[in-house]
Amino acid sequence: MKDHMFYERESGRLEAFAALTAQTLDPAEVPFAAEVEKNVPVYDMAALSGALSDPAERRALMAEWAWVLGQSSGVLVLRTAYADTAPIDAATRLFEQIIAREKAQAGEKADHFAAAGANDRIWNALQKLCEADPQVFALYFANPAIAAVCEAWLGPGYQMTAQVNLVRPGGQAQEAHRDYHLGFQTADIAARFPAHVHALSSVMTLQGAVAHCDMPIESGPTQLLPFSQLFPEGYMAYRRAEFREFFADHAIQLPLAKGDAVFFNPALFHAAGENRSEDIHRMANLLQVSSAFGRAMESVDREGMSKALYPALQALRGAGALDAAGTQAAIAAAAEGYSFPTNLDTDPPAGGLAPETQAQLMHRALAEGMSADAFADALDAQTRRRRA
Repeated sequence: MKDHMFYERESGRLEAFAALTAQTLDPAEVPFAAEVEKNVPVYDMAALSGALSDPAERRALMAEWAWVLGQSSGVLVLRTAYADTAPIDAATRLFEQIIAREKAQAGEKADHFAAAGANDRIWNALQKLCEADPQVFALYFANPAIAAVCEAWLGPGYQMTAQVNLVRPGGQAQEAHRDYHLGFQTADIAARFPAHVHALSSVMTLQGAVAHCDMPIESGPTQLLPFSQLFPEGYMAYRRAEFREFFADHAIQLPLAKGDAVFFNPALFHAAGENRSEDIHRMANLLQVSSAFGRAMESVDREGMSKALYPALQALRGAGALDAAGTQAAIAAAAEGYSFPTNLDTDPPAGGLAPETQAQLMHRALAEGMSADAFADALDAQTRRRRA
């Protein structure tokens, strides 16, 4: 095997990285965007609600997002991703209760790229929110814009996970990094993976953050380096001092309002900023969304979440509080959307190429008007077939 199939610890020249990140995004290349700020296209989701509801327009918008995330600046902002911020406020109250309870039980949480105790973190906030209040979870994730950007990068059947990060005044910035998968390996381990796997890593996940409060620059919104995801050797290079110094000198930040969301390629060089404010407790729900074809970082009890969510969906739909698009988005955030792995002896494809998924079962149950108990029984039977 030729040497160039693998990267060394010192792979990547800073001069090439600097040239790559010196590009400029032409607004003409992102016609759906309301504006481009610091090479980041900003999308007014209130104005694009019609595009999301029209299949052809939605597909065109998703194609633009996929191009931005993959071949262009690597990051985009959804302004007013939540036109109604009531679900965010309700989730914030629950997250604050979870943080207080977990700190009382176990103390400070460790973090990936910041010192323990520098912030408050909720691991597996997805499942914990669903268990705490399934209706709040349903309304929070019944978001067609978030569902569309996840599908744009990862395709259908994506796996939602979430971790809440609360950075208090005085909280220090993270170190520049890339994210899961290879971004969460040591340099020695990352170097053992061939170059084509380095390229694959960035298409297996999508990083996002939902702003749970207004985030002016002094509160430390995420530092980003547009176009840096295009650097092939980046999973090795981000750990080196000269690249981190370059990031510190050239990274950009954008203020966010409560209800905005930012999504970026996991290979983008980024880092949470320093909270220099006096009174802003910066809370973001960090969405780490994985391809159906990959492994999510967190273990999530999707069966338990589905059982908790189903009666909430029935109630909200019965009250006219949730439409078809919102139902689709909420189910996608909770249930397993992929048929595999399974036991094909006991769970064979029925009338198709793959067995029914948890998500498909939930949609069918809602359409057929199954009771919550009947749905739970059907889900249990499906789980037994998959594991037998």
